[in-house]
Amino acid sequence: MEFLGRLKKFEGQAAATAGVGKDLVNEAMIRHWCEAMGDTHAAYTGPDAVAPPTMLQAWTMGGLSGHGDGTGRATAYDELFELLDDAGYASVVATDCEQEYVRDLRPGDRVSYDAVIESVSERKTTKLGTGHFITTRMDVLANDELAGTHRFRILKYAPAHRSLRQSADAERPPDRSPRSRPARPRPVVNRDNAGFWAGVAERRLLIQRCDDCAELRFPWLPGCHACGSTGWHTVEASGEGTVFSFVVMHHPPFPAFDPPYAVGLIELAEGVRMISNVVGVAPDEVRIGMPVRLEFTRVDDELELPLFRAEVA
Repeated sequence: MEFLGRLKKFEGQAAATAGVGKDLVNEAMIRHWCEAMGDTHAAYTGPDAVAPPTMLQAWTMGGLSGHGDGTGRATAYDELFELLDDAGYASVVATDCEQEYVRDLRPGDRVSYDAVIESVSERKTTKLGTGHFITTRMDVLANDELAGTHRFRILKYAPAHRSLRQSADAERPPDRSPRSRPARPRPVVNRDNAGFWAGVAERRLLIQRCDDCAELRFPWLPGCHACGSTGWHTVEASGEGTVFSFVVMHHPPFPAFDPPYAVGLIELAEGVRMISNVVGVAPDEVRIGMPVRLEFTRVDDELELPLFRAEVA
């Protein structure tokens, strides 16, 4: 508890202050990004081009050469890392990130940023080892106006060392009884997709439809990818679809799942695509073009999920 108290003192401290991006938002970087991502959307080219929203953090990065002059850098983050290193939590792995977009970034915008250590978790034990999750929030500004927020989470941990007994246990067949199985991971529910999961709880698969151009979109987004409108309503999917593409997962094994299992990119009859499991046939029997039908499965007392059952003759 004493050590956790020392870690908690870093919450709210600055990780970067008044940092400045090395380059103005520019067409060349937007073009390189879109070519790498295979994104050909017309909004990212031409005289009225905007930067793809997912580039948000890219404008703050120093690249291989770093920022050089230490622009914006604060000492708290380094001090937190040093404290964890000294306590044996010397390894680090990125776990997840979240972004919120407030306004478009356009060529010529000057990007600046402030970052804060938002939270340090209690000690957690994971498959990798035991350590603490650190969440950093970066507010990205364009010409001194908030453009978006980037949250980045890492695990600073001491690696787990397998004993001979653990190695022997790993060779035994796993216990597949329902009581022994870990809980299925929870989906990330935020303000953009909460309506989708509310529909799932009612056993309805809801798709967004733009109020202005009637374009359907999935997954759920705050604005239309075709016309940019923020107005939308929902339509309920029929539940019919086909396998557009798929993979069969063998490795790495995850405690809540029993490999092998098929993960499909399903093209719904309405024309949008979504990712979910394909059930009802052996994983090696799944084929592209295979017709499937939506079904809802209650995984546990709290979680309902949409899956797709293969329709075989």
